[in-house]
Amino acid sequence: MERETAVQSEQARLEALHSYQVLDRPRPAVLDDLTRLAASMFDTPMAAVSLIDRERQWFAGTHGIADEQTPLDVSFCRYLVPTGEPLVVPDATRDARFRDYPNVTGSPHIRFYAGAPIVDEEGHVLGALCVVGDQPREVGDRQVGDLVMFAGQAAVHLASIRTRLRLSDLGDELSRASQREDDLVATITHELRTPVTSIQGYLEILGDQEQELAPYRRLIEPIHRNGERLVSMVDHLLAGTRPADAPLPGPDGTVELDTVLDAALKICRPLIVPRPETVLVHRDGAVPVRADLSRLAHAVSQLVRNALLFTPADCPITIRTGQTPRPYVEVADHGIGIPEDELPYVFDRFFRGRHARDQAVPGVGLGLTIARNIAESHRGTVTVTGSPSGTTARITL
Repeated sequence: MERETAVQSEQARLEALHSYQVLDRPRPAVLDDLTRLAASMFDTPMAAVSLIDRERQWFAGTHGIADEQTPLDVSFCRYLVPTGEPLVVPDATRDARFRDYPNVTGSPHIRFYAGAPIVDEEGHVLGALCVVGDQPREVGDRQVGDLVMFAGQAAVHLASIRTRLRLSDLGDELSRASQREDDLVATITHELRTPVTSIQGYLEILGDQEQELAPYRRLIEPIHRNGERLVSMVDHLLAGTRPADAPLPGPDGTVELDTVLDAALKICRPLIVPRPETVLVHRDGAVPVRADLSRLAHAVSQLVRNALLFTPADCPITIRTGQTPRPYVEVADHGIGIPEDELPYVFDRFFRGRHARDQAVPGVGLGLTIARNIAESHRGTVTVTGSPSGTTARITL
């Protein structure tokens, strides 16, 4: 039973060691620097960060040692793995364990060895940080303590290297996932838009047949209306999933901010009609801005639409334009608000908060993404602040 437990423990240790992904790779400069400092402090010609693999020791950091690795049968450091305690060998020629080692009887003629175990956060002994000399010597408890500190630093550096590698792998996977998402959206939007556009075209032809199709008018009109809605949704998806390397064009002329707001309110008219008395508009006179009218109106409409969807019909929504310190459009509501923990994610593509999900608010989570992209193409910003009593969203140009 003890042997089986020991085998399992060693297997777990080896799995932990390999998770650091430093074996058979170029030595990290930070570990070379650490061994150089250790050799300097202990006044030895050699030092190493030695990782104990199944049948070898791999030098993840070295000073004064030419080899990348050696077999375990000439390793001093392997004796630290079972004990997890520092090991000091004042004179290898007088130690029965090491005196016949070829690196003792021959080059580099090891005499002195001192090593401290490198222990990871899970308690696995990965190897040792050691200093090695060609002259016998003694060391005191304080120096052993210093060596333990160096080994602790090596463990921290190894953990940091593993974390960076994992983050890099995660970044690659996220990049691949993002590309798959872009490809999927592009495919879906293309496959939807093409047939729907074709259907819309045929419906327009049918619409010209006034007399022949008069009895079917009540059927054609809702088909046409829902077809336009579907095309609008596809365009919404395309606008919200534009690749980062395909930025929107900048503003191409000067327009009045009031004109932009009027266009945005027209886009939202179906949602405003049932509640005209609670939508309050305050204009700050003529505010000229350099903008693409249709795109900026689209951005403003996203803010207005959110306010209309998340605010009860009897609660006010205030829309303001202004020019101090810079031109802006602000939409403030007294709706259900945005939970504080969700505010950092409101601009993420396809993000839908708890309220949107719980209350089945229509949308795919792209409105604020689209607004931000358009604002940034106008060298502007979008900010969203929330409280339990409502939300304020502002586009500043």
